[in-house]
Amino acid sequence: MDIAIIVGLDVISGIASLVLISAGLAVIFGMMKIINLAHGEFLMLGAYATVLSVSAGVNIWLAMLVIAPVFVGLFGVLVERCLIQFLYGRLVDTMLATWGLSLVIVGGTTMIFGNTIVGVGSPLGGFSVGQYQSSLYTPFLALMAILLMTTVWAVMKFTRAGLIARAVMQNPDMAATLGVNPARVYMATFGAGAAMSGLAGGLLAPVAGVVPTMGAAYIAKAFITVVGGGTSVLWGLITASGLFGFINQIAAFLTTPVFGEVILFVAAVVLIRMLPTGISGKFFKGRL
Repeated sequence: MDIAIIVGLDVISGIASLVLISAGLAVIFGMMKIINLAHGEFLMLGAYATVLSVSAGVNIWLAMLVIAPVFVGLFGVLVERCLIQFLYGRLVDTMLATWGLSLVIVGGTTMIFGNTIVGVGSPLGGFSVGQYQSSLYTPFLALMAILLMTTVWAVMKFTRAGLIARAVMQNPDMAATLGVNPARVYMATFGAGAAMSGLAGGLLAPVAGVVPTMGAAYIAKAFITVVGGGTSVLWGLITASGLFGFINQIAAFLTTPVFGEVILFVAAVVLIRMLPTGISGKFFKGRL
């Protein structure tokens, strides 16, 4: 029974991590059809913002939940204004540009901070389940994933800003005739997606080694989660994260973490082959 609880907590942690690392990409790709290959580096910047803030004496909760998303969100706005806004509708060019941006970010971060692993301690303690130990940070990550998805749903469903964003993404010309400035909506949406990535990086800083190349460990998982989820930003992300997180953690428990990753990618290939439009394209058409 004890081992079942521990495995269940690992599954929850895996699902929550996928939700957090994929949410920003889901917003940018799902709504704007921009393939941001620098998504992993946005996560890394959020992690570094947390580590540097804590080193400067800032409270870790403030660093993770406020400074990291605000910093990366503002950086995302700068990227959109200086680079992305000139590439809308040019998918390949956007991929190349963001790939180049990722190389610049990694190179610049390495020059400044070196290639050594840094991090911060977990702000929460642990607890025992029989002879096994687990961290209270696991249910906290799950709570943050739930809060993030609830916030995205509420903003998109009930606020004027969410309505305007959805209208612009569906028909920017019609929205412009009604007095909406599509450029500002694109900028705000990209910034919001970047802020979610920064939040994820900040939350992962206590449980992952922070290094300039850490984004490479997350971007593939984020992309397969978003693509596997399909066109629905919210429900696609939730269902794909649940499925892939469960498969990854159970496979890692039964075999090894390396084989768990391999099985995850095989499962993603099979899912996309069976459901080319993703999970939401099959079961959640018309949902957020």
